[in-house]
Amino acid sequence: MPGAIYAEGLVKTFGDVRALDGVDLDVPEGTVLGLLGPNGAGKTTTVRVLTTLIKPDSGRAVVAGIDVLRHPNEVRRSIGLSGQFAAVDEYLTGRENLQMVGQLYQMRAKAAKVRAGELLDRFHLADAADRPAKTYSGGMRRRLDLAAALVVSPPVMFMDEPTTGLDPRNRQELWDVIKELVAGGTTLLLTTQYLEEADHLAHDICVVDQGRVIARGTSDQLKAQTGGERVEVVVHEPEMITGARDVLARYGIAGIGHGEVSVEEHTRKLTVPVAGGAKLLAEVIRDLDAVGVEIDDIGLRRPTLDDVFISLTGHAAERAEEEEQPPVGAGGRKSRKEAVK
Repeated sequence: MPGAIYAEGLVKTFGDVRALDGVDLDVPEGTVLGLLGPNGAGKTTTVRVLTTLIKPDSGRAVVAGIDVLRHPNEVRRSIGLSGQFAAVDEYLTGRENLQMVGQLYQMRAKAAKVRAGELLDRFHLADAADRPAKTYSGGMRRRLDLAAALVVSPPVMFMDEPTTGLDPRNRQELWDVIKELVAGGTTLLLTTQYLEEADHLAHDICVVDQGRVIARGTSDQLKAQTGGERVEVVVHEPEMITGARDVLARYGIAGIGHGEVSVEEHTRKLTVPVAGGAKLLAEVIRDLDAVGVEIDDIGLRRPTLDDVFISLTGHAAERAEEEEQPPVGAGGRKSRKEAVK
């Protein structure tokens, strides 16, 4: 039986650009799927299709048990959407924004007012409730946007890069809110460029590149494909690089980058994929000392987003300037009012 979010063979093109090239997804109820990839990979287009904002050229999608193409209005009543940009009216207060959304969902005025007050408290916005949204900080606008997406307590939520541009404190606050939602039974599809964010929030991850899902698994499973861990060493003098390379080569994992030691001559840094955790560092330090190699720095690190992408696609996850954008009139960005219709 399909999950709370299900997609099969989604294809979408904009002119010569094939934004989606056969995307398949299956998100069990009450879990978080992280859709991970660089800008332009197809993440936002996937969200737009699943939230009825645009129609796919082919493929099938079911959200909350409802066919997206056959019954889009019913889907809209069952979902919440928080996009890359806070879709709030700058000239309304925070309270007025939330009450307006409630009324768009045909809530009675009194019920919308009560619900707005609950959400303002929940998202720590009560003190600014009666200020125009244009006076809010970026983090406050994000929280207000997320609150607006939860006015009707939807069973399924879509969050499209909700923490892009936020400072660490605001990002952590949003993570806490998202965890609370999921603990309450909400199913969530989260798009992100950040492996760290997927680490904290997602039960499973789909890596997307050029409109295709190229890998699936937990965060740890994806990291394991890139070697799991790496030892990085910075030697004191350039002439010590050869000796350090010989030592590190003994610890390289065969089959992952062929266990080869990569060298950055100008920074005197050597890197090798390893297994063994922090205990391994003591052995490496001992062996380097035994051959007379002095080091300025040594550390163990987990893979980054670029490591995952280099492993899976052969190229780094460059940041494109913007996600694929359809032309106006062909399923472009809609306001919250339009999306609720």
